[in-house]
Amino acid sequence: MDKIFSYIHRKLSVRVSLWVVMFAAVIFIAALGFLFYQSREAVRQEAISRATQILDKTSLRVEGILNRVEVATGMTEWLVQRHPDKADSMFVYSRGMLLNNPDFYNCSIAFEPYYFKDKGLYFSAYSKHNGDSIRTIQGGSENYQYFFADWYLMPTLLGHACWTEPYMDYDAPTNTSEMVTSYCQAIKASDGSFIGVINTSLSLNWLSQTISAVKPYPNSYSIMIGRGGTYFVHPDSTKITRQTIFTQTLENPDTAMVSLGHAMQRGEEGVREMHINGEHCYVFYKPLGKTGCSMAIVCPESDIFGGFDRLRRTVMAIVCVGLLLMLYFFIRIITRELSPLRRLAREAETIASGQFDTQLPNFERTDEIGQLSQSFGNMQQSLVRYIEELKDTTAQKASIESELNVANSIQMSMLPNVFPDREGLDMYASMTPAKEVGGDLYGYLLKNDNLYFCLGDVSGKGVPASLFMAQVTRLFRTLANQQLSPSDICTHMNDALSGDENPTNMFVTLFVGMVDLTSGHLSFCNAGHNPPVIGGGEHHGDFLEMKPNFPIGVLPGLEFEGEEIESIKGRALFIYTDGLNEAENREHEQFGDERLLDILRNTHFDSARQVIETLAAEVEKHRDGADPNDDLTMMCLRIS
Repeated sequence: MDKIFSYIHRKLSVRVSLWVVMFAAVIFIAALGFLFYQSREAVRQEAISRATQILDKTSLRVEGILNRVEVATGMTEWLVQRHPDKADSMFVYSRGMLLNNPDFYNCSIAFEPYYFKDKGLYFSAYSKHNGDSIRTIQGGSENYQYFFADWYLMPTLLGHACWTEPYMDYDAPTNTSEMVTSYCQAIKASDGSFIGVINTSLSLNWLSQTISAVKPYPNSYSIMIGRGGTYFVHPDSTKITRQTIFTQTLENPDTAMVSLGHAMQRGEEGVREMHINGEHCYVFYKPLGKTGCSMAIVCPESDIFGGFDRLRRTVMAIVCVGLLLMLYFFIRIITRELSPLRRLAREAETIASGQFDTQLPNFERTDEIGQLSQSFGNMQQSLVRYIEELKDTTAQKASIESELNVANSIQMSMLPNVFPDREGLDMYASMTPAKEVGGDLYGYLLKNDNLYFCLGDVSGKGVPASLFMAQVTRLFRTLANQQLSPSDICTHMNDALSGDENPTNMFVTLFVGMVDLTSGHLSFCNAGHNPPVIGGGEHHGDFLEMKPNFPIGVLPGLEFEGEEIESIKGRALFIYTDGLNEAENREHEQFGDERLLDILRNTHFDSARQVIETLAAEVEKHRDGADPNDDLTMMCLRIS
């Protein structure tokens, strides 16, 4: 596999051909996917329409049979009512019912006990198909007291004709039985009194064959359930009348099947997609008239989309073969067209090795390859000139870097690196420029028992900021040597560095302080600088609250206000530039004031130098290799 990837990486013709074929494949897949989706939807809609039409035709046929049973039973009642006292006529009417309707299973005209006194307790004119003939007998006996049968009682109790739930009809003379469903209609005399029942039955076996003959697809099948969900028609004959549509869901819960069963019981019609016996199927269902029954046609998805899936596989195979042939021919054509480039590449390698006088081939072509060859010739000539210029530029750059290193050494020498060695005073400071030279500054001057100190940040970076920083440092030492207050120092420095004296409009934020080392009294003036952190507060370290002042060098004629703290003995004073709290990592997340306070509050420091070195290490850890975005200067002062 690594060899294949290496070969593809080295061969431009293979990569270009792959990109073209992949792009073509994406287009083909998108187009064919849309076409297949639309085609599948069309096949699905056609299947739904086809199955629905067949279901409608079947239900109309079944309903037609059921309506014929109801009409024929009604006509027979009319005939019986014309001759209610002629018992023998009942046999003629019962037999005529089956002669005129060969698909009826049987017909029984049963009367109340002793209605015909000469016939005894039971009288029922019963006719039934017996092969090609019709057998007519008088039904009813001590073994079959039809008065208590559902088909006899239901029309009386309900007050109207009705269909019964399927039941087993036992024929004593032939010792056979058949599952039937019956339409029962009460017979009433002219005075409205009940005298009997006409019972016309259909064979469930015949009805099942009639419905099961409907097969929209080779593997589709039909089912019919009664009011209680019992199967009356099913391809598995062992389930007919013995199981309901809910039986299988008792062992293997299936909410889709339960929902379908309830929908069919409610007499709804429609189509559903569901899994039956592990196969995705479409189920079309519809109620059967007034019987309370409902039938459904189950069509496996594999039957509906079988032809479509075969066509899809064939088309995809043709597309795959076509794409492979396209890849092969593209590689051959592109390899032939790129052969001059390979020669040009070899000559370019020779030039890259230092042999600039190598003669490049002339392909005498006007296309992109010819233009490239000409461009290589021009590049060869330009390269010689560029190398000469590069030598001069490198020498100049080395000179500038040397000068910047000297400037850095001069700038760092302007900042004190030795701090007062006096009992009770612990002081340390450091400055780390973001570039070769920086604009941050710090300084101090010990005058008798007074320690003057400052820390500032010049606007901008680089050489201009370093020159401005040199002016600020010189002015601080000069003014501090005159033992002026911090506010007067800031005022005089602002006058000297603003207006016409500052044509570049640069400025500096500065914190100037003067502490009496004997009493610990601190006088300070903050000129727009970050608030220092002073220890000994409620949380053992908080930002110092100060009056706002402008930075030095912004506006001439400003009077700076100073502030005082009675004593800072035993309280560390930490001053810094925004290169500390605004230091950023690779994700441009800042170090932050909260982290600064957390370190100062929760870390034990033995010296001021340890404070500076700890915070410098934390900033470096936070940057995580990112270049510094600003100069970093810190000062810590502790008086015991």
